[in-house]
Amino acid sequence: MGAGRIGGEVAFLAVATGLVDELVIHDAVAPFLHAQVLDLQHTGLDVMITTDLREAASAEIGVFAAGSPRNPNIRSRADLLRANLPVADDCITELARFPGVLVSITNPSDANAYYITRKSGLDRSRVMGFGGQLDSARFGIALKSRGLTENHATVLGEHGDHQVPIFSRSAPGTSEPVREEILHELQNASMPVMQGKGGTVFGPAVHIVNLLRAVAEDQRVVLPVSVALEGEYGLEGCSLAVPCEVGTGGARRVEEWKLDPWERKKMDEAGAYERALCAGLPL
Repeated sequence: MGAGRIGGEVAFLAVATGLVDELVIHDAVAPFLHAQVLDLQHTGLDVMITTDLREAASAEIGVFAAGSPRNPNIRSRADLLRANLPVADDCITELARFPGVLVSITNPSDANAYYITRKSGLDRSRVMGFGGQLDSARFGIALKSRGLTENHATVLGEHGDHQVPIFSRSAPGTSEPVREEILHELQNASMPVMQGKGGTVFGPAVHIVNLLRAVAEDQRVVLPVSVALEGEYGLEGCSLAVPCEVGTGGARRVEEWKLDPWERKKMDEAGAYERALCAGLPL
C-alpha cells in the first residue's frame, strides 16, 4: 500500500531484480497509481501487476508505504504519527485477509509498526518496521570515513534521533566523544538528501528489497528490524529495531546482544521515548 516515492521504487526494484512474479500495487491517488502501473509495465519485464487489493489475500509479503511525509504543518514525530493513523487503520482493515509478512516503512516507522501489530492482532513476527538497515549502512560509512572497521556495523533502537549505533561489535575502542560525534552525524544523515531532492529514495529502497528477499528466500539472516518488544532488552510497550533472524514468517527470533554501558544507556533512552509515543495510541 502506497506507491509514492519509496513505495514505487521498492515495487520497481522488486520487479527488476526478479524478486516477485506477481505484484499488487495500491495508492489513494488513482491517476498516479495508473501512471505507476503503466511505467512498470513499460519495462517489459514479465510480471503480473494488479491494483485489486483483493488479490493481496494470497500475497506472501506486503509493504505498507502509505501516508504523509514531514511538512511544515507536521513538526514532530508525534504529529506525524497522528496524521498517519487513519492510513494505518486502512492498512489494518486490509490485513484481515492477509496471510503473509508485512514490512512497515511509513514514518514514524517504529510506532506505526507497533500500532499495526497490536491493533491487527497479528503475531509480532509478521510485522517488521524498517529503518535499522538504512541506519546501519550509514553507520558503516561513518566508521569507514574515520578509518575504523565497518564490519558488523549495526544500529538498533529508534529510526530517528534515538538510534543506537552498536560500537562494541564493530569498533569497540571508539571513545565516547567520537561515538557522540558519529551519533549526531547519523541523526542528521538524511537532511542533505531531503534538502537537495525532497527525500531519500535509493538507500531505503535497496535495503527494503533486501529485507523482502530475506523473507522470500528464507535466508534466516540476522538484520536490525523493528518488532514489538516483550521484555527483550528489558523493554516492552513499543517497537524498536533489534537484531532478528529474518526468514519465512518474518522475524523468527530476537537476539539479545550484550550492550556496553554507553549503548545500554542509549537503548534505555530509545525505549523510554518510544514507549511514551506509543502510550498515546488508540489501542
